[in-house]
Amino acid sequence: MADELARRWDLSKPKDRFRGRIAEGKAAGAPGASTPGEPSRGVARIALLWPLTYMNEAGRSAGPARGSYKLPIERVLVLHDEIDLPFGEIRVREGGGLAGHNGLKSLSRELGGPGFWRVRVGVGRPDSSDPEIVASYVLSRFREGKEEVDALVQRASDAAEAVVLAGAQS
Repeated sequence: MADELARRWDLSKPKDRFRGRIAEGKAAGAPGASTPGEPSRGVARIALLWPLTYMNEAGRSAGPARGSYKLPIERVLVLHDEIDLPFGEIRVREGGGLAGHNGLKSLSRELGGPGFWRVRVGVGRPDSSDPEIVASYVLSRFREGKEEVDALVQRASDAAEAVVLAGAQS
């Protein structure tokens, strides 16, 4: 999804920083977008981070990036898998619980709380609640076909883009 958003927004080539890769640029489509207290810039300024940590330690990448950019937590958007949603379902929300998701726990800890935006991307749940089976499930390739996965990436990217552009206009 991050690759798709970087392509859509024609962001700079990613650089290695913050225990990840980060690309910067502007997202078109947000007329009058600005950061609170700053004049209108005409587009949303974007920094897109691909943490290179394990997902369970993603906060170790995102926290320092947020600090460097001096972003309020409500300007942070996290895209993540969600086993409690059926494959293909997408939900967007600001803040909320962590539902046992170790990656979200890490992000909440390192970002200073759970008040960030989320695009929750349903990947479905295995038939077992055994932690080893669940871990294997979320780390394996999708069982669905390429077309279904590609469509999911597009819809999740649409949802993320909507959040970014709506937030930029507020």
